[in-house]
Amino acid sequence: MSRLFKTSFTLPVVIFIVLATLIVGVVGGRIFAAPASQASGNVPASGQKIDVIVKATDSAFWQAMLAGAQAAGKDWGLQVGLFGATSETDVADQVRLVENSISRGVNGIVIAASSSQALNSVIDRARSQHIKVITVDNPVTTTTDGFIGTDNVKAGAQAADRLGELLAQRGIKSGKVLLESSVAGVQVLIDRDRGFQEELAAHYPGLKIIDHLYNNNDAPTALSQVNDVITANPDLVGIFADNNVSGDGAALAIQENKAQSRISLVAFDTDPQEVDALKNGSLQALVVQNPFFFGYQSVVEAAMSIQGRFPPAKLDPGALLVDKNNMNDPAVQKLLNPPTAKGEN
Repeated sequence: MSRLFKTSFTLPVVIFIVLATLIVGVVGGRIFAAPASQASGNVPASGQKIDVIVKATDSAFWQAMLAGAQAAGKDWGLQVGLFGATSETDVADQVRLVENSISRGVNGIVIAASSSQALNSVIDRARSQHIKVITVDNPVTTTTDGFIGTDNVKAGAQAADRLGELLAQRGIKSGKVLLESSVAGVQVLIDRDRGFQEELAAHYPGLKIIDHLYNNNDAPTALSQVNDVITANPDLVGIFADNNVSGDGAALAIQENKAQSRISLVAFDTDPQEVDALKNGSLQALVVQNPFFFGYQSVVEAAMSIQGRFPPAKLDPGALLVDKNNMNDPAVQKLLNPPTAKGEN
């Protein structure tokens, strides 16, 4: 904890960083408000250039992260560039964007890497030129200046527990479960799926995963896959969708098959389609992160690193389970409907 306070930011900034992680199950709260010390002008990193690169600019999740980064830039007088690949599977495009940031001579880069290994070389090159690099969401296997992301093994276990509880409420202790996943080989999803599988096996042994499908982060593909599984398995009782795109497709398949009463769906993250599905009952629970916080805090940590200070090496903001019982709480609404911003490709 002492490393966190070795910073040239004003004390209210540090208090803000700490408090922002403690509200709404560690993921919500005042991160949407401007910091109280903004008017003081005592921000040594003011004017520094920080580029934020997300996995894809067409996703509501990543647009919320960009909005958080944009807000941090405005609050602290930083020049924040917003960028992202056209697809979460286009790792080469992310490499290009990092190379462009290096060429522009930025002071810091925040990146939500689409691969844990494929961006190592370009990250190393950036840091060799004294550019600070903060990674978000998906860790990489090379050295960086900080990481912000959910413990996805734990979050996947949360999803398994909720699915088990939902089925128990229907009197179901055994049956078939589908794991609908986004992209193979991405560490954040590997961890999330592992947490789900291990928790299900440990505490709900009667529930058996009959298939683990990958939709290449494409909602129509997820819809088609889930439709096929429902048709082939009339005794399917549950589905876990491990990101918002997978959740969108799975919820639509359940709705099209009028299977809301016989198939329980738990999904990850949030976007307008998932929120609508939660309202109409085709989706029963969401494991929600706070991408706005990811964006805001990562820019703050990049600025700290630029000043030679010490942000946490790893920060886990946690995840919150959302269902019909709490989805209308004001703080939860901020997580379900965060501000968004567009990024450049």
